[in-house]
Amino acid sequence: MKAPPVPQKDGPRINREIRAREVQLIDAEGQNRGVVETLVAQQTADEAGLDLVEIVPNATPPVCKILDYGKFRFLEQKKSAEARKKQKIVEIKEIKLRPGIDDHDYDVKMKAVHRFFEEGDKVKVTLRFRGREMAHQDIGYRLLERVKSETAGIAKVEAEPSMEGRQMVMVLAPK
Repeated sequence: MKAPPVPQKDGPRINREIRAREVQLIDAEGQNRGVVETLVAQQTADEAGLDLVEIVPNATPPVCKILDYGKFRFLEQKKSAEARKKQKIVEIKEIKLRPGIDDHDYDVKMKAVHRFFEEGDKVKVTLRFRGREMAHQDIGYRLLERVKSETAGIAKVEAEPSMEGRQMVMVLAPK
């Protein structure tokens, strides 16, 4: 019978969990106290009524700081929430065209493409061929070249026009 594995705790090690014999100590005021034994560092933290927190575990010796662990965790959570809020998820929007598209319809589609680029999204331009249109793939290729040239100032081509079954696909990304 084996003993169950010890569950890994997320976050830094604190107080008695620190296993190193010596640590690089930074006190509550931010002053570097140098390399001290872990027991001495723990006693110093206890006297101050604070926790000994392992900040850089991979260093030799590990860097530990005396601080209030509850406040430290709160500030870390706040920082990560702020970072998540600032993230922009890039979506791929799709514009579907046909080889015989009329000028006005084309202009409407291009306005949508420009709006997608302003929002920071990528655009997948899909050109669908039906029936005998497959014999005139050059018309479709010229149409995608026209889209590419009109968006050259605000977008770059991420995937050149290529055939996928009965449709030609091109992916554009904002600059």
